[in-house]
Amino acid sequence: MKEIKGFKNSFILTEDGIKKTGLIIENGLIKEMGNFDDEQLIELEEDKIIIPGLIDQHIHGASGVDAIDGTKEAIYKMSCSLAQEGVTAFLATTTTQSVEVIDKSLQATKEYIEDNIQEGAQVLGIHLEGPYIAKKCMGAQLPNYIIKPDIDSFKHFEEVSGNNIKLVSIAPEEGPMEFIDYLKSKNIVASIGHSASKYEEVKEAIKHGASCVTHTYNGMERLHRSEVGVLGASFLFDELYCEVICDGIHICIPGIQLLFKNKPKDKIILITDALRTKYMPDGKYYELEQVIVLKGKEARLEDGTLAGSVLKMNEAVKNVMDFVGTDFETTVKFATENPAKNLGIFNTMGSIIEGKVANFAIVDKDMNVYKTIREGKVIYDRL
Repeated sequence: MKEIKGFKNSFILTEDGIKKTGLIIENGLIKEMGNFDDEQLIELEEDKIIIPGLIDQHIHGASGVDAIDGTKEAIYKMSCSLAQEGVTAFLATTTTQSVEVIDKSLQATKEYIEDNIQEGAQVLGIHLEGPYIAKKCMGAQLPNYIIKPDIDSFKHFEEVSGNNIKLVSIAPEEGPMEFIDYLKSKNIVASIGHSASKYEEVKEAIKHGASCVTHTYNGMERLHRSEVGVLGASFLFDELYCEVICDGIHICIPGIQLLFKNKPKDKIILITDALRTKYMPDGKYYELEQVIVLKGKEARLEDGTLAGSVLKMNEAVKNVMDFVGTDFETTVKFATENPAKNLGIFNTMGSIIEGKVANFAIVDKDMNVYKTIREGKVIYDRL
């Protein structure tokens, strides 16, 4: 991988907006920012912008592989695929499966993280999506393996994962609030997802430490005049981060606009929730006990149930600008600063400032990705 020294006289999206400036990279970190005259520094064309590397906290797979496959080879292939979207870091996300299958996935991800492979996007840890969900709102998850939230069973997953679980999607109504207390005590994000919780149950879960909502609108009941549920609570509680799949399929465009109009802009997180079908041609794809049918940009189970997406993170950013009309600088934060803050890693990544990791994507105003840089090394290049 090519290592770069830095940039000069280029447009950079800093914490204070887009500025024409430069930066120097040393030991994978941003050592200094300012105006430099050094022949070893890269000077980009006027139409290119350096933005923070994108972070996807909810991604299952890509290019024919999935985190649930339980192999380091699958994680590696995912990591390299995501780099072309400008993604420099992500959470490998599981699905509701048997304990044995989940264990295999957790073990493989643990080993991959320990191997510290530099190619492709960095695996920050694991998003455990299931098995602690509600059958009523299971979506494309498998009902036979759903279990009640339980601290002892989770401690087993923690041990197998090498304490690399960073986020857990749970249905608070299915188990004791002490489970959320435990997650908070371990600095693990408790995200309300695949849940039929009522408003008051969400309110109680927040008191115990729940701080996020998994793929808002999806895996939850619709708004009703007598009970607003998880969806209504996600609008009303400003402290909740809201994941959003902005592909125009999982949520209609007016629904996306409604969310963005009602949530604080620093509480919206773009995700892909992508499956192994991303980057793959139309057809049938087999995932353990399920068959996923890909047609165009829609991935569904054979019974028509909408599964995950084939969305790319750079496309998600562009879609928000098109669907909602937010400006470039604000929209990029939904895929960089906001997930970094949610995961408690904003001190090291999520923005471009001296001292942070040198994770960047070089894009144009339409979010086409030209180069992706992780810790000062080029992991994707189409320039």
